[in-house]
Amino acid sequence: MASAGLREELECSICMSIYTDPVTLRCGHNFCRGCIHRVLDTQEGSGGYVCPECRKKFQERPALQINIKLRNIVESFLSAQPGEEESQVFCSHCIHTSVPAVKSCLLCEVSLCENHLRVHKKSPEHVLCDPTTSLENRKCSIHKDKLLEYYCNQDAACVCVSCFVIGEHVGHKMVSLAEASESRKSELRNVLQDVMSHREEMEKRVQSLEEWRCKAQEKADDETERVTALFKDLSRRLEDLEQKVLSDIPRQAELVSSYCDDVIKELQIQKEELSRKMRHIEELCSMTDPLTALKKINKGDLCFMHEGVNDERDAHEGHLDVAGISHTLHTGLYDIVSGVTGGVYLQPAHILLDLNTANNELQISDDRKSVSKSDTSQNRPQTAERFHNRPQVLSSQSFSSGQHYWEVDVGESVFWSVGMCYPSIARRGNQSLIGDNKESWVLERSDYDYTGKHDREEIWLPEFPSDRVRVYLDYEVGQISFYALCDPIRHLHTFTAPFTEPLHAALCVWEGYIKISGGRPEM
Repeated sequence: MASAGLREELECSICMSIYTDPVTLRCGHNFCRGCIHRVLDTQEGSGGYVCPECRKKFQERPALQINIKLRNIVESFLSAQPGEEESQVFCSHCIHTSVPAVKSCLLCEVSLCENHLRVHKKSPEHVLCDPTTSLENRKCSIHKDKLLEYYCNQDAACVCVSCFVIGEHVGHKMVSLAEASESRKSELRNVLQDVMSHREEMEKRVQSLEEWRCKAQEKADDETERVTALFKDLSRRLEDLEQKVLSDIPRQAELVSSYCDDVIKELQIQKEELSRKMRHIEELCSMTDPLTALKKINKGDLCFMHEGVNDERDAHEGHLDVAGISHTLHTGLYDIVSGVTGGVYLQPAHILLDLNTANNELQISDDRKSVSKSDTSQNRPQTAERFHNRPQVLSSQSFSSGQHYWEVDVGESVFWSVGMCYPSIARRGNQSLIGDNKESWVLERSDYDYTGKHDREEIWLPEFPSDRVRVYLDYEVGQISFYALCDPIRHLHTFTAPFTEPLHAALCVWEGYIKISGGRPEM
């Protein structure tokens, strides 16, 4: 009994077997290293980790500490366990040596070897069974000398013949223990099949999630590499542009300086000529002899040709060409942004509504970008593609790879659904409403309540101050996200699923109108 209790203490609560390479979490609970690793792997990406025993939460994956003392106890326990021969039931009469028993007598409550079994009484009350050490459990707790032979279905209890005939189970439906056991085993086999089937589904789900996680990680690695390369290229281009603009500024300054030097030299020559002329005139004006003065003065001395300063030329050539520098800068930046736009910014998807899917209560605009609820039927032919009893319409375009987004203006409508769905969605009946099946993922508004909806499961969302909604699809990662285009942009909800079909834009309008707006990359 003590050994059994110790065994229970040494069993891992995950695999229910004796610890193998036991490790300890910070909360103090022990597990097989392999078992806890598998559990923590399944919790990866869920926002935290939880101890399977006490449910204590850890923000980061907990470190596993080797429990050396527990490992030594396990090794000592296993080495001290008896072998198969020693674990057998032994003959109760062979007191001087341990002889394995071949049968146990429920009446006598003894176990018998081959020799003692030959001399044991053969009367019917001596019921023999396979060797066991729990003989007292085979007898009725009320009628102590009676064996348990029947099973009462009404009370779900094992009873003896006295309980059946004169006891509290008189009149109850009874079956033999063998019948009851087989019936229970049959039920257990059915349960086992269900459990096995459920476990297989879980294994497939785990495998699918593992593959999904690997794909997401590969996608993240690719995106990291792509964006890193883009920023390196952007940095290189900006550095080149910086060098170009910075080298253009001193070149412009040199041109201005050279022009100023030339003009200054020219003005210095003119200045010296004017100084010489001033001295000559002053000499003429200082002469006292009129005859001499008149003879010295000529017509050239009496006129002065004023050339002046060319202000217009100075304004054109003597100033730094800031406009030219700005033009070089802006042109270079535009070229850089244009060169990386395809890698950094997502282009909006070109969404047009498919008239062949539009319910007859919906009116579609000529450009196939607006839909409104109509009070009169549009009398379109009732084809298999058309939604029959829900005011819905799909896009003519479908997406089976890549990243895309599209936007809608919900106007003043207070009852609508916007999202994406598979083309296999039902077109009539209750299962045709987008959001109420496994084939669609939507953002829904009803009065002033906003919900994210998939397969009838609703996630309540806060109200947002915007009439424009963006739907973003990353097909490979398996995400459909919704954003409110307010300032700043607000993330509303993201659905995750391993997509198995192409996806169409889907709209449902119970009143008012919805318009697909021309999205543009956010700068």
